[in-house]
Amino acid sequence: MIALSLAEIAGIVGGQPHDVPDLSAVVTGPVVIDSREVRQGSLFAAFAGERVDGHDYARLAVEAGAVAVLAARPVGVPAIVVDDVVAALGALARAAVERLGTTVVALTGSAGKTSTKDLIAQILERKAPTVWTPGSLNNEIGLPLTALRATAETRHLVLEMGARGIGHIHYLADLTPPRIGLVLNVGSAHIGEFGSREAIAQAKGELVEVLPEDGAAILNADDPLVRAMASRTKARVLLFGEGPDADVRGENVRLTDDGRPAFELHTPTGCSDVTLRLYGEHHVSNALAAAAVAHELGMSVTEIADALSGAGTLSRWRMEVTERPDGVTVVNDAYNANPESMKAALRALAAMGKARRADGGRTWAVLGQMAELGDASLAEHDAVGRLAVRLNVSKLVAVGGREASWLQLGAYNEGSWGEESVHVSDAQAAVDLLRSELRPGDVVLVKASRSVGLEKVALALLDTTEGEVAVR
Repeated sequence: MIALSLAEIAGIVGGQPHDVPDLSAVVTGPVVIDSREVRQGSLFAAFAGERVDGHDYARLAVEAGAVAVLAARPVGVPAIVVDDVVAALGALARAAVERLGTTVVALTGSAGKTSTKDLIAQILERKAPTVWTPGSLNNEIGLPLTALRATAETRHLVLEMGARGIGHIHYLADLTPPRIGLVLNVGSAHIGEFGSREAIAQAKGELVEVLPEDGAAILNADDPLVRAMASRTKARVLLFGEGPDADVRGENVRLTDDGRPAFELHTPTGCSDVTLRLYGEHHVSNALAAAAVAHELGMSVTEIADALSGAGTLSRWRMEVTERPDGVTVVNDAYNANPESMKAALRALAAMGKARRADGGRTWAVLGQMAELGDASLAEHDAVGRLAVRLNVSKLVAVGGREASWLQLGAYNEGSWGEESVHVSDAQAAVDLLRSELRPGDVVLVKASRSVGLEKVALALLDTTEGEVAVR
């Protein structure tokens, strides 16, 4: 964070100092919300959560080196007291970004946000110091915390923005006004909350509405709802996709023998070959989006292609591919799931399994509930079960309650009988089944919504007591 005195912070957030012996004391460290992450010079923001109240840890934070606490009430140690800690954190982030003058790149979409953000970060980091959203901390707390990690040396600030309703993206973009806004896609994630894909598009498009005239709206030419957002911005529009009219496009898209995408990257300045380290053809769109951002920021097509070909996964549990010593490959994509990402992961699993079938290797899809689908839940789970059969996935293991039974029913109705699909009650039952039946050469995909906690299956299968594992 840029250095700010407590007097400056109080003025920015409209707060009242309490128990502050010296208003000239300067915050030089990061702003944190977990007292265990405090470093010398930090500012500790105290939030009252459902289980833990950060105010109870204020003294520990100051003893650990925090200069003061941003709080909703006096806490007996140096504090700036405000009416709303979330709003104050946002105001502080906006002031910091304005003082820095760094280029803010914001992205949103129904699927692929975190993977694309990780790609953009790795490309831009080669050009200049870059700060980006860790994991998927993309809400009204996570986004300001990320922005406040920027320093005077930071040239690019890459921020992932999520939305739970109309107005959320606009609020986040107002905290950290972007010059470049990227919209990836409009899918079915959170359709239970929004009601329709058109409502989702309305919310996601708020990002391009706030862009300045000298900014750039980077839009997916292959998604009609995203492409239509061009009429909602005064910024210059740059299209990415696989169609011939995309400004940044991929041609000759193919998969390597082990399921990694390869393609020719075309930009207005030339073309170059790319082979991604990531798995699954769905990453082509993510890579093209990242390439469009890098092009807008002045990188050459050769630089972009080289960076894309070297980029990996920065965030955990997103198509995280690990090979066990016994030859079993575990694909941990259990961080979250929606119909689009679930289908993309299944296609990636099928591609990874093609080269192994000749040696007797099988593909396993260990799937759980996709949350927040509303009235579409039955149909979407049924469709995923059917797709697993159509892709010739060897074994489907549906984990959990009602939604899991819909997954298995879809597979059954598509023609999966006998032992090709099975419904188990919980993660432990899935682990027990897999441990008894996996054999060398098998590939196991684990995927569900975050609330299901299905990552426990992948972690159990990768128990290091079985030997060291290699992440690919």
